[in-house]
Amino acid sequence: MVNGHQRMRDDEGSAARLLALSDGVFAIAMTLLALDITLPARLDAAGYEAALGEAVPNLWAYALSFVVIAAFWRGHHQVFRNVREVDGTVIKLGLLNLGLIALMPFPTTLLAEYGDQWQSVAVYSGAAAAIGAAQLVLTVVLWKRPWLSSTAIPDPVARNDVLDLAAMVLIFAVAVPLALVSPPGAQLWWAVLVPVKVVLGRRSKRLRAVT
Repeated sequence: MVNGHQRMRDDEGSAARLLALSDGVFAIAMTLLALDITLPARLDAAGYEAALGEAVPNLWAYALSFVVIAAFWRGHHQVFRNVREVDGTVIKLGLLNLGLIALMPFPTTLLAEYGDQWQSVAVYSGAAAAIGAAQLVLTVVLWKRPWLSSTAIPDPVARNDVLDLAAMVLIFAVAVPLALVSPPGAQLWWAVLVPVKVVLGRRSKRLRAVT
């Protein structure tokens, strides 16, 4: 029993190896996002100008996904900041999260090439919501297993982290049915994340400074 939590052990190991793998997967996923940003060779002036215009959706999708993945990477490291050991459950959840991150270039391509189609917007929103849900479960599991960390996550900090991820999941999940009605409207709805992340991010900094 640790801080009122019953200790449940399975195959445990160092968190460093999981974090190293995580950094690699996040970096590769970010790199793959840029592969679709290309222009055909040997274009004349008119063709070059037209190709540049056609590349704008790819740049928008790249920028969006880069920010989304970077936010998940930052949250991932924040949660693992004091974790020293991982058990089988944490490893499985971590691999699930990484598998979803590695898949992110696919919905990004859909959004870049067919951003006016509701299916593309719904798939992208669903993928981001799934990543957030996996990271949310992982955060809760680590919160409830303080013996895996050198310093247990203070409850106010953990609750704020959970709220942050839950907000991302909710916003992207709501965008899925919204895409059926209006794909552009669903994409505009994503902008709600900006003030939410700013407010909860500032709150997180205050709580961590206090605790």
